Amino acid sequence: MTAAGTSVGETPARQEPRPWSRAEFEQKLREEGAAYHDRHVFHRLMVEGRLDRRQLQGWAANRYYYQASLPLKDAAILSNCPEREFRRQWIERIVFQDGRTGEEGGIEAWLRLCQACGLEREEVVSLRRLLPGVRFAADAYVNFSRRMPWQVAACASLTEYFAPPAQRARIDSWLRHYPWVNPDGLGYFRDYMARAAKDATATLDLAMKHFTTRRDQELVLEALRFKMDTLWAILDAVYLAYVAGHGPPHVAADRGEEPATPSRPAG
Repeated sequence: MTAAGTSVGETPARQEPRPWSRAEFEQKLREEGAAYHDRHVFHRLMVEGRLDRRQLQGWAANRYYYQASLPLKDAAILSNCPEREFRRQWIERIVFQDGRTGEEGGIEAWLRLCQACGLEREEVVSLRRLLPGVRFAADAYVNFSRRMPWQVAACASLTEYFAPPAQRARIDSWLRHYPWVNPDGLGYFRDYMARAAKDATATLDLAMKHFTTRRDQELVLEALRFKMDTLWAILDAVYLAYVAGHGPPHVAADRGEEPATPSRPAG
């Protein structure tokens, strides 16, 4: 036997790395934030005021499909969850999007945003403007939430950790650069900005409760990356349809070059 307690020629058992503490896990989340979709070239164009009316309308109309998919995603998570207390909390996300009788929900607020951009409500709801890439990405997120363990699917929503600054940037830039948009239609941005931080904290609590090994915690980050990819794929589709394919305004990439296609930061 060796001093380590193993026989000569015997391979020592591999020691599993310790789980991250909450502070360490939050740092890992911040590192993933480098790939949040506010870094996408289309979002940069938006907040810099460099989109025209058609491009901004195209984004709003296509993003509607993603917004309308969120209650389906949350219902899928709930259908897989046996924990009553979690269901009582998570169902509020469905209510936030769908609303209650006499109360406007997030989907209705998004339709008001589309109308503030000059779109007709029926045109948006009919999905006539929906791009195949946007449909594919949003549907993939719903299917992910149906197939994955409910805890993993829920943790994909940790993108909320990075949402408030992006929402604030949208509000500021739309008020400054797009005076033709009725500011009364920006309610969704304000409502979600107020809610996202609270929801992100609750989801982080869930992650720390249920994912107590390093491997499990890495699964949470993988779910987060999938959600990041979903949001990037939506903007990829909108950028290629409304900017790259239709005489785009000049876009200066980080190296001073015109990007042929969007480039997602390595996560």
